[in-house]
Amino acid sequence: MAPPRALPAQDMEAMDAAEQQAQRLTWSVGAVAGAVLLVLLCLLCSRALF
Repeated sequence: MAPPRALPAQDMEAMDAAEQQAQRLTWSVGAVAGAVLLVLLCLLCSRALF
């Protein structure tokens, strides 16, 4: 049986950059979702009060 082959080297800087980009995207999507929910909550409350 042949020994397992060596894995290729990892580019840690590229992995860090990709992780930061993914984190920015996640925060952006969360901020947009939060803003939409806040607007919907304000609309529902205004309809309940008036």
